[in-house]
Amino acid sequence: MAKLQERDRSSKAISPDVSTLVFTSREHDVKIKLKILAQILYITIQDLEVIYEDEHIAVINKPSGVLSIPGKEDNPSLNKAVFDRFGCESNRMDKMVVHRLGMDTSGLIVFALTDAALRGLNTLFRTRNITRKYEALVCGHVTNDNGIIDLPLMRDYEFPPYMRVSTEEHQRALIGLDPEKVGKKILESPKPSVTEYEVLAREELDGKEDVTRLALTSISGRTHQLNVHCAAIGHPIVGDTVYGYGGEASANGGLEESTLPDDRASGDLQRGIAEFYAGKTMCVHANSISFEHPITREKLSLECAAPF
Repeated sequence: MAKLQERDRSSKAISPDVSTLVFTSREHDVKIKLKILAQILYITIQDLEVIYEDEHIAVINKPSGVLSIPGKEDNPSLNKAVFDRFGCESNRMDKMVVHRLGMDTSGLIVFALTDAALRGLNTLFRTRNITRKYEALVCGHVTNDNGIIDLPLMRDYEFPPYMRVSTEEHQRALIGLDPEKVGKKILESPKPSVTEYEVLAREELDGKEDVTRLALTSISGRTHQLNVHCAAIGHPIVGDTVYGYGGEASANGGLEESTLPDDRASGDLQRGIAEFYAGKTMCVHANSISFEHPITREKLSLECAAPF
């Protein structure tokens, strides 16, 4: 059987000194953050693709490679461009943000322009009364036409700042560690995480590499949830250089390859797709969002086609 990764990112026996492992991983964390900063794309108000706007909210199609929010380093971001274009009642751009997408994920993001809209949207997200759907290309042909991925997520102490599927083995490894030494985020409890999927089409990339076009619904909305869940069923997202073939994070979402489904994409297939798709954007797009307008109570259902 072909190895899933060129580098050894497989889930393996836990180091007896996890605290030392975490300290070493912090250097990895810094390197990853510097790499991300070097890849950020700049976006201006002229670049904005506005899908919907009124006096209370704006819905924007975020390009891949653009940060949703600027972060502590005040990086270029969609948030800043939207603030420059529309402004907001509080005159604070952080008071426009109610959710975000990963830097490499494209698609629909809602921003609040008024304080009332901010409160209303926060309530909708907190009570999970907003439906967000994604479209993705994943490696290999997924056998089942639909299904549910129910796997809890935790911080990856081996390869921070990434995520992995939480297992009893990895939770036991964290027992007794000092949060002041390893960081509180590493010791956070596992987060229940559920993704629904539906096969839209089984295709071929470049006429020879098997891929599947999926509709994904993130029920729980965890950090990197779609990426980890797709990798954990053996079908990483095409173009995912973190959780996919040869990526920076743990292989298979942190699971042993032997535990993956029989229809998992082979290592050879994943390598071929990675080589063909090198330098291109990741194939996951937030293509649909539905919710009740926080002020007018109008039912909104907005869509934006995937660029791949």
